[in-house]
Amino acid sequence: MSSTSSSFLTAISADERPRRRTSSGTYFRHGDDLIVTPFAQILASLRNVRNSFFAVCNLQIPDDKYKSIKKPPVFDTRLCDSASQMALEAMEELDWCLEQLETVQTHRSVSEMASNKFRKLLNKELSQFAESSKSGGQISRFLINTYMDHDDEENNTVDLPSVEINSEASTSSSPQMSLLGKAKTAAMSRISGVRRLKASHGAGGNVPEYGVECAKEIVVYMQQLNDWGPNVFKIHELSKGHALTSITYSLLHQRGLLKTFEIPSHQLITYLLHLEHHYRENPYHNQIHAADVAQSMHVLISSPALKDVFTDLEILAAIMAGAMHDVDHPGFTNQYLINSNSELAIMYNDESVLEQHHLAVAFKLLQESNCDFLSGFSKKQRQTFRKIVIDMVLATDMSKHMSLLADLKTMVEAKKVSGSHALELDKYNDRIQVLQSMIHLADLSNPTKPIELYRCWNERICEEYWRQGDREKDLGLEISPMCDRTNVTLEKSQVGFIDYIVHPIFETWADLVYPHAQNILDQLEENRQWYQARIPEETDSARDEGGGEAVQQEKKRTVDQLSEEDIENV
Repeated sequence: MSSTSSSFLTAISADERPRRRTSSGTYFRHGDDLIVTPFAQILASLRNVRNSFFAVCNLQIPDDKYKSIKKPPVFDTRLCDSASQMALEAMEELDWCLEQLETVQTHRSVSEMASNKFRKLLNKELSQFAESSKSGGQISRFLINTYMDHDDEENNTVDLPSVEINSEASTSSSPQMSLLGKAKTAAMSRISGVRRLKASHGAGGNVPEYGVECAKEIVVYMQQLNDWGPNVFKIHELSKGHALTSITYSLLHQRGLLKTFEIPSHQLITYLLHLEHHYRENPYHNQIHAADVAQSMHVLISSPALKDVFTDLEILAAIMAGAMHDVDHPGFTNQYLINSNSELAIMYNDESVLEQHHLAVAFKLLQESNCDFLSGFSKKQRQTFRKIVIDMVLATDMSKHMSLLADLKTMVEAKKVSGSHALELDKYNDRIQVLQSMIHLADLSNPTKPIELYRCWNERICEEYWRQGDREKDLGLEISPMCDRTNVTLEKSQVGFIDYIVHPIFETWADLVYPHAQNILDQLEENRQWYQARIPEETDSARDEGGGEAVQQEKKRTVDQLSEEDIENV
């Protein structure tokens, strides 16, 4: 069908015009067709460069478009040996680039190429790890289930032992429909009607130094908030159970953000107390973890390499995102909520279920009496704050790990290749990409903290997983990897977690902010060695049968006992 006029798609903007026209006097063309999309224009331009190179070297353009990779061409004898070799290498490199670019699916981002590559590499590593022992299979299955996006089934093909699932567990009338008991309907009602806190921080009177009344001994610990790995457990104890409020308020006050945005102290404190109140008393996903992530965000965003990169509003939103990111966490994983047809999974269509719920609760709390600390913001500021927090909290979905790693690695390597020594993050998409990586790092940062803190967090997350496993067993569901308290692989799982998940992304971050994260990598390596040295020689044979009695007794220490003992050891 012919057309008498061209659509707006054929218009060429000024910023994409090449400096010189091609010999035919036209811009990006392929045969008689005008090329208008940027990616296709790059391919067309590189193809023209390749053809010109063949002409300069007096070579016939081969029918096979990438023949130089398969069979070296014969160069003009007028070229000396060194020039011929240089030309050959240039052609091979150009052909390789073109071949790679042409395999890119046009609806995917460039960094997704890296993500797919990393998934395949990790799958290969985990397949070998899974074959090493029964416990290796469990650990590999856990890493795959937790840190890879299940949308990409093609890449999640690790050959792992299969486990039969009780057929009754998949029926709509199965017991897991009452997964959270009365809490499942309450979860929805909390979004439309959040639980009320009995008391709020009044507008009158002096504001305590840390937002709430604390023991005087807390001073020495609060002075460490600019360091990596302060003892948040001790702060929680000395603030009388208000780690999240005291730490978050102190960080924002220290940065002068309350003054910058004219945030009323009493409204911020009341909001933080409400937020704190909506964190459940889970072993791991509780307000202490939220305080730890907010403080870790503060340290990461303070890197000298990021000086003057982020606006005050972005910094405020980033720290608050850390504080909000797990509010009202039920103590179960996303996959468990999906498998059990929970009310939350139905509400959010199985997509980042927990993360969307955390956001809904956190923003709903702003509507509570005396809680809107953003009341003095302009409409634009409120919208920007909300967008940043949403983008960041959604990035705490652990299944997005490989995508975040690929984005960060692509940014780091592009910076290296371009020869740029400074981070150029002029666009929001670039800055939010770094902020998303940052909160993911903060959320994964336990293995990079002092060993006493790391051990404490590790015992807590294990207890939370085991409680989920107990519930799965009661409901006739398959017990998720690492959730069976009778099949403990603690030390080996931590070494695998560090090697395959934590170290690669923190190493990439260290490249981005070099040399300002070396201390974090050093602590990570020290912690890895600590766990590696404690893997018993016969770990697999012992633990595949449920572990020895002494080992099991050690793992059954209560979380409360652990906290008191380990807090004193820090």
